[in-house]
Amino acid sequence: MSKTILITGAAKRIGASCARLMHAEGYTLIVHYQNSETEAMALVAELNAIRTDSAWGLRADLSDSAQLRDLSVRVMDRVERLDGLIHNASQFFPCEVADVDENVWNSLFNSNLKAPFFLTQALLPLLKQSQASVINMVDIYGQRPLLGHAVYSMTKAALIAMTHSLAKELAPDIRVNAVAPGAILWPESGHEQTAQIELLSKVALQRCGEPEDIAKAVRYLMLDAPYVTGQVLNIDGGRSLFI
Repeated sequence: MSKTILITGAAKRIGASCARLMHAEGYTLIVHYQNSETEAMALVAELNAIRTDSAWGLRADLSDSAQLRDLSVRVMDRVERLDGLIHNASQFFPCEVADVDENVWNSLFNSNLKAPFFLTQALLPLLKQSQASVINMVDIYGQRPLLGHAVYSMTKAALIAMTHSLAKELAPDIRVNAVAPGAILWPESGHEQTAQIELLSKVALQRCGEPEDIAKAVRYLMLDAPYVTGQVLNIDGGRSLFI
């Protein structure tokens, strides 16, 4: 029986890179998506062309409790084991403190913290049975906040705390770790060139990383780290040395 991994927000960018690399390691992939159906279905087709019936897609708005529960039911109805759960889906946008309202607060906390917690909770029977690995995609700004992104940074700080808490609570059956990307991809909404240059000047390696750098960290935690739990692995080119 092949091992199975669910990756949230797996249709493109870092999520898709993780999906491709773990698929290459022989895993069956559950590709979760919300709005990126075209990209998700293209990825599923790509993986199935390599190995028949080795990937399938599931759509859900994880900030909606009913859809989250439905997703977990569909997963449990279809697979007998779940060896990995990678919480990659996330929202990122700036908001000055004076402009934060409950909609901004709820949008960021629901997607970035509530969804990973309750999806993990819903899938616990499968995760325990498979002695699974849970990986939370956090952010270096969860350790030192990004100016103008107070609520976003708070959600990632809380997700780091959740990583530590669940690593204690779910041991020894389930390992829980986190990966904290630095400058890997610029936001899809755009990033001014001057801002890019300024940010990279504070990266020890003086360059952006690649999505594959994050995927390789995920592979390490999934495959090569059986005695590692409750850890946050910074993949930031040395950015955290300067913040």
